[in-house]
Amino acid sequence: MAALSRTDLLGGAFGGGEAPLRPPWALAEAAFRERCTGCGECRRACPEGILVRGRGALPLVDFARGGCTFCGACVTACPSGALVSANGEGASPWDLIAVVGADCLSLAGVTCRICEERCSARAIRFRPRLGGRAAPQVAAETCTGCGACLSACPAGAIEIRSAQGGARVA
Repeated sequence: MAALSRTDLLGGAFGGGEAPLRPPWALAEAAFRERCTGCGECRRACPEGILVRGRGALPLVDFARGGCTFCGACVTACPSGALVSANGEGASPWDLIAVVGADCLSLAGVTCRICEERCSARAIRFRPRLGGRAAPQVAAETCTGCGACLSACPAGAIEIRSAQGGARVA
């Protein structure tokens, strides 16, 4: 088990909750927390405005504000090296995917395809169903986990999860 920081102890964060969603290309959580100074340069550089100040001034991604375009401005602005595009061009920013839940309006018989419309990766498609409205399907191999669908969903039916373990992160 990782050592509990003074900030976490005094703030009541004893672990076991959801993993914080850090900016794209963030180091592993322990290394990120060690490196990040909370300076806010990444937040100021984000043209989408989705990076917010979290516990200890460390940046978090807030998909309620919109989706990530993976422009890399946060990485370029980070003076501490907590955000690093490991392999330069083409390096994966994170292992996140969108998951559409049972609260989806289309599954309830209401025509809605806003998530498909907002998905620039074209990872969300609606497949016809016998006797009902088309059902959303997310292609995990195509989904970038950008969050554009999450912020657009009027029913709040979309979650962003780790592609590896399926743990909810946003």
